[in-house]
Amino acid sequence: MNRRQFIQGTAATVTLAAAAPSLFAQAQKRPIKKAIMFATVGVKGTTLEKFKAIKAAGFAGVEPMSHMNQEEVLKARDEAGLETPSVCCSTHWQENMASPDAAMRERALAGLKQTLQDAKRYGATSVLFIPAVVSKTVPYADAYKRSQEEMKKAIPMAEDLGVKIAIENVWNNFLLSPMEAARYVDEFNSKAVGWHFDIGNVMRIGWPEQWIEVLGKRIQKLHIKEFSREKMNSQGLWKGFDVKLREGDNNWPHVMAALDKIGYNGWGIAEQGGADSPEGMQDISSRMDKIFAS
Repeated sequence: MNRRQFIQGTAATVTLAAAAPSLFAQAQKRPIKKAIMFATVGVKGTTLEKFKAIKAAGFAGVEPMSHMNQEEVLKARDEAGLETPSVCCSTHWQENMASPDAAMRERALAGLKQTLQDAKRYGATSVLFIPAVVSKTVPYADAYKRSQEEMKKAIPMAEDLGVKIAIENVWNNFLLSPMEAARYVDEFNSKAVGWHFDIGNVMRIGWPEQWIEVLGKRIQKLHIKEFSREKMNSQGLWKGFDVKLREGDNNWPHVMAALDKIGYNGWGIAEQGGADSPEGMQDISSRMDKIFAS
């Protein structure tokens, strides 16, 4: 290539980027890996059969629940050729870490510790954990204080195992703004605590792209989920989730731009309805591809 050809080629590339930035961006593959939450998979069969169906649908990873049979999960993971980037605690809803009942708090801590041990065994780098549920009998201030006190007891184990405790934003009436969420994480003063950001869950109270920019590097993993404010308002609160990916109110190009801005290069894990058949999982997988390219 001579100098003139080089200049013409460079000019053409610049022109393409300026005229069609979205197309140009799509040519740059985002380093987000695709997984699915095991609890959402409704395909019949053994753990191995489900893992193989997940792989066949185009996913590279799976997020197991805690307290599963470790040997069964490992065998299925290896035979299916999947990775296990995260483990979701299966006890954090029924065992509230912020409960006034000391025995329940102890069980909640034990559940978190088991989840950390499962994650280490599977090679996961973080666990999804809900630290508190605020209710009429669990005041907000008490939930904040108690949950931090209990989580601190698990941090030495997390640090030793090299597994992060990633707190998820859910409908638990707790940590309702990105500023508070960031503060809550930072107050532990430990690299072993971060955030598991659920994109669909936050649509009820805010905009995912704004949370992403505030939480920044605290984000360890993503849950990919759709939400429709229109359905929520017209049919009822939980109906907001009754919509396919890319057919709700999430502004996926804005979300992806926010992730690009913070340099996110981890996993996007589907927690989306419709994974009750091989075809349903394939549809979710395909829609996620489009989201990541948006």
